[in-house]
Amino acid sequence: MRTKHPRLFSALWLLFVLVLVTGMFAGAFYLTGYLYRAIGWNPPAALVQIINSLLGLVFTSLVIRLFAGFFRIQQENTFAPVIDAMERMARGDFTIRLDNLHDDRILNGLTVSVNKMAQELGQMENMRQEFVSNVSHEIQSPLTSIHGFAQVLKSNSLSDEERLHYLEIIEMESKRLSRLADDLLKLTSLEAEQVKFAPRLYRLDKQVRSLILTCEPQWAEKKIEMNVALKELTIQADEDLLSQVWLNLLHNSIKFTPPGGSIKVALRPHGDKVEFCITDSGIGIAPEDQLHIFERFYKADKARTHATEGSGLGLSIVKKIVDLHKGTIDLESKLGEGTTFVVSLPAE
Repeated sequence: MRTKHPRLFSALWLLFVLVLVTGMFAGAFYLTGYLYRAIGWNPPAALVQIINSLLGLVFTSLVIRLFAGFFRIQQENTFAPVIDAMERMARGDFTIRLDNLHDDRILNGLTVSVNKMAQELGQMENMRQEFVSNVSHEIQSPLTSIHGFAQVLKSNSLSDEERLHYLEIIEMESKRLSRLADDLLKLTSLEAEQVKFAPRLYRLDKQVRSLILTCEPQWAEKKIEMNVALKELTIQADEDLLSQVWLNLLHNSIKFTPPGGSIKVALRPHGDKVEFCITDSGIGIAPEDQLHIFERFYKADKARTHATEGSGLGLSIVKKIVDLHKGTIDLESKLGEGTTFVVSLPAE
C-alpha cells in the first residue's frame, strides 16, 4: 500500500498519530482523576491541566519508543541478510546470493541489486586473478631465459660465436619484456580512458600506404605478394592511435603468412563509413579461437615459437582503439586458408 498509494498511506499514518496522542492524553486524564479521588486531593484546574498535559506527553513518548523499538527490530531482522552479504563482499567473498522472496518491492529491488553487484564483483575478481596470472607467466618466460643464458655466459669455455649467440638471445628476450611493459601501459591507459585522444582530418590512404612501406623489409624477406588497393579517403581520427591499429594488423598478417604467400590490403568508402580490409593467406584461426581473439593475453596459436611469439595484447589494444573511434572490427577466417580483418570507422 505504501508504494502503490503513498497519499493514502500518509493520511492513515497521520490518523494513527492523532488517535495515539488523543488516547495518551485521555488516559492521563482518567489516571490522574482516579488518583486524585483515591488520595482525596482536589488541585486547581490549571494545575490539573498542566499535570495531565505533561503526563500525556510522557505516555505518548513511551509508546512511540516502544513502537520504534519494535519496528527497528523488525527492520534489523529484515535487512540482516543484506548487511551480512555486504560484509562478506567487503571481505572478498563474492559467491553470496540472497533469496528474492520478499513482498516489498523496494526490498526486492535491493536484493536484486546486491546479487548483481556480487556477481559483477566476482567476475572482476576472476579477471583480475587471470590478468595477474597471465602477466606473471609472460614475464617469467623471458626472465628465465635471460637468467639461464647469463649463467652460461659466465663460462670461460665459450667461443666468441657462442657468446655472441647467447647475448643476442638475451637482447631479444629483453626486447620482449620491454614490448610487454609498453603494451600493458598502453592497454591500461586505453581501458582507463586516460589516453590522449586528438582527432583531426588527415589522408587515411597516405597513412596506410606509408605503414605498408615501413613493413616492407618483413614481407619482402618472406617473399610475400602484397596487393594494395587504397581509395583516396580523408578521415577525422587520431592518427597516432590508428597507426597502431594498422601496424598491428599488418604485422600479424606478415607473421602468420608463410613464405611465398599473399596479403591484400584495401581501403574503401562504405556509406557514411570507411572500411580497412586486410586479407592474408596465412594459417587461419579456428572457430573456437575467433570468439576470444580480442581478449587480453589470448593466443590462438598455442604452438608459437619465441621468434613469432607476442604478448597476446596486440588485438586487445586494436579493439580498444577502434572502440574509442566509435568503430567496429570483424574477422573471417578458415584454418589453413587465411584470415580477413575488417575495420569500419565513421568517416567524420
